[in-house]
Amino acid sequence: MLKEFQEFISRGNVMDLAVGVIIGAAFGKIVESLVNDIIMPIVGAIFGGLDFNNYFFGLSSNVHSATLADAKKEGAVFAYGSFITVVLNFLILAFIIFLMVKAVNNLRRRLEREKPAAAAAPPADVQLLTEIRDLLAKK
Repeated sequence: MLKEFQEFISRGNVMDLAVGVIIGAAFGKIVESLVNDIIMPIVGAIFGGLDFNNYFFGLSSNVHSATLADAKKEGAVFAYGSFITVVLNFLILAFIIFLMVKAVNNLRRRLEREKPAAAAAPPADVQLLTEIRDLLAKK
């Protein structure tokens, strides 16, 4: 069983997947910071200087705080502002990944166009007819 596990781990695509997950997690933190620290304050300033993370309403009569962190300590809250922020994170991340995939696809297409077209071998019947023609021409 240990040998099978070593074979599984040593495969290239497993390592590629692990690297992709690690880089994706780090990239997700970058996007989260971009949204929370740059985009959302600008959007909040446009819409009256409010922080979307503190958009909530209490589901309990005990909730009276103005900030989400304090309100969660007082009772259940419906934090729709945090949800808006997470959705915006997702949309930005999805758009960036779309642009990356599009760039890779464009690069692949350009490389395919730049490759010299390999001479395609003629079909077997054409090749056979060519051989017959050449043999008849020699007689």
